[in-house]
Amino acid sequence: MFVTCLDLEGVLVPEIWIEFAEAAGIPELKRTTRDEPDYDKLMKYRIAILEEHGLGLPQIQEVIATLEPMPGAKEFLDALRDKGQVIIISDTFSQFAAPLMKKLGYPTIFCNELIVDESGKIVDYKMRCEPSKLTTVKALHSAGLDTVAAGDSYNDLGMIRASKAGFLFKSNDAIKAENPDIPALETYDELLAAFAEATA
Repeated sequence: MFVTCLDLEGVLVPEIWIEFAEAAGIPELKRTTRDEPDYDKLMKYRIAILEEHGLGLPQIQEVIATLEPMPGAKEFLDALRDKGQVIIISDTFSQFAAPLMKKLGYPTIFCNELIVDESGKIVDYKMRCEPSKLTTVKALHSAGLDTVAAGDSYNDLGMIRASKAGFLFKSNDAIKAENPDIPALETYDELLAAFAEATA
């Protein structure tokens, strides 16, 4: 039995931090896991910038409420779920993901938690496990399941490489150049076909 493992941001929905950076006028917050492989370093950087500008979870959630899945994402996800089990494995946070999961038809998602004080200030974050994506895929394998995976960022490479078949999807040129052995796809139709071939 195969489980399809997908990243969330950049694959099914826009990059939340980039969208918030544009809405808030803070270009420094456009840095994502496509740019920074060290997730802890990236999150501490983000939290420091939010504190500097007096911003917190409520302001980010206001922007998230305006976001929609990427064109064709829900149909792609529905097609995958017609064929088997799908898990979204993301380094986003439950406080970010909830409204987007509703728009995607409530798929299963494994993600992390923000630690927020009474005022809504983000003070820290808690990883579900580390490294979250690779650890999750290995756990699925230990349960007797095979996986296929796709993502766009540095933090997806572990689960992509550990799976029976893995693909970069809408990734950037630097990641594609550094990982020439991983097929890089750009459309949902291509990815759906690649998953179908891998699990045939």
